[in-house]
Amino acid sequence: MQGYIINFNRVKDEDLIVTVLAKKSVMTLYRFYGARHSHINLGYKIDFEAKLSIKSTIPQLSGVLHLASKWNIDYERMFIWQAYVKLFYLHLKDVNDIHSFYFELLDECSKIWHLQNPKRVALEAYAKLLEYEGRLHKQFVCFNCEQQIDEDLALIRGFMPAHEKCVWVKPFKRMEIENLFIKKSTMFMSDEDIDRVWKIMLEGF
Repeated sequence: MQGYIINFNRVKDEDLIVTVLAKKSVMTLYRFYGARHSHINLGYKIDFEAKLSIKSTIPQLSGVLHLASKWNIDYERMFIWQAYVKLFYLHLKDVNDIHSFYFELLDECSKIWHLQNPKRVALEAYAKLLEYEGRLHKQFVCFNCEQQIDEDLALIRGFMPAHEKCVWVKPFKRMEIENLFIKKSTMFMSDEDIDRVWKIMLEGF
């Protein structure tokens, strides 16, 4: 089967506990240390097997093959990718069975990660995720005062909209946020604003 490594932790003797986002599940697997094991890293897409083992109470990660993308060797893009996939772990770590949407969303991002500013890819995908989960606030009602926002608006964690005066955060142009929420596009955002929205997303899904 295939999946993305969204987290791993070292345990005794250099063994690893690895979390893999597969097509329909979030899997926690044990990776035994060994010289013949292929290298794994956060964010890698892998083909793998999950085997039951008498040495561990959780399935063993084995037969690992890294399904590499050319951009994996681009340090800056890989660094941003790792920060992005880590958010999936924090968001999904308490679930086991999931819809294929999450795997397919990461797959879609991976295929175009090298074509444009990767932060733009991630933000557009996050808007799709919020919409899928029913958490995308397209009506632009301030989360704080619960009044309609008719002018430029601020965003906080989870892309929740607010009046500038309600949160004392520098606002975004309304057209930019409408385009992101409705068309899932960052076309009209400057790179400076992309960096600002990226930091908001990093606060958590």
